[in-house]
Amino acid sequence: MSDALTLPAEARERAGKGASRELRRNGRVPAVIYGGNEEPITIHLEAKELMRQLNLGHFMNSIVQVELDGAQVRTIPKDVALHPVTDRPLHVDFLRLSKDSKIEVQVPVVFINEEESPGLKKGGVLNVVRHELDLVCKSDAIPDQIEIDVTGKEVGDSIHISEVTLPDGSESAITDRDFTIATLVAPSALKKSEEEETEGEGEEVAADEVEATAQKADEEGGDSE
Repeated sequence: MSDALTLPAEARERAGKGASRELRRNGRVPAVIYGGNEEPITIHLEAKELMRQLNLGHFMNSIVQVELDGAQVRTIPKDVALHPVTDRPLHVDFLRLSKDSKIEVQVPVVFINEEESPGLKKGGVLNVVRHELDLVCKSDAIPDQIEIDVTGKEVGDSIHISEVTLPDGSESAITDRDFTIATLVAPSALKKSEEEETEGEGEEVAADEVEATAQKADEEGGDSE
C-alpha cells in the first residue's frame, strides 16, 4: 500500500453554494468526511496542497490522514469533483475508515517475467483488457499493484482473474464471472488486418484507374466521330 498521506484541514462553519464559492475564491476547497457510523464533518482544504497530492498519481488509492483540530481522521478519498475546463478541484468526499473496515478500490496490474513467455519470445503481443482490477481490500492493506506472472504463456492463451493470486485481505469485487485480464495474440493477426485494409485501398485505386481509362476511351471515340 502507498504510504499514508497527511492533509491539513479546517472545519467549515457555513455550508451552501455561496459559502463554497467564497472558499474557492480564497484558495480553499470544500470537502466532507462521512461514514464509520458517525455524523458527517464538513471541512475545507488548502487548494495548492490538495493539487500537489492529487498529482502524486495514487491519491485515490491512499489512506489520507485528515488533520482537524489537533486530531487525525483516517480516511480514503472517494470522489474529487473537478472543474470541467481547468481541472481545478471543486469538492472532495472522504470516507472515514475504522480499523477493520473493507473498501472497494481500483489497483493497477503489472505483468512480470515476460522474458519467460514462449509466446512473447516468438513475437506475440500482450493485449491488456484490464489495466486495473476492482478489489475489495482491508483498509490497512491496500496493495500498490497486482503482479501477474506470464511465465509459460503461449500465443492464444488468456489470463483470467481466477489465475491471479491476490494479496491476503484482498478479493475481487467482481464475483459473477471469471473475467479476462489479458490475452496473448499473434502479430500475424494484426498484420493480416493491416494487409486487408491495404488491399481494400488498392482495389479502390484500381477501380478508379479502370474508370479513368474507360472515360478517356469514350472521349477519344467521341473526337474521332
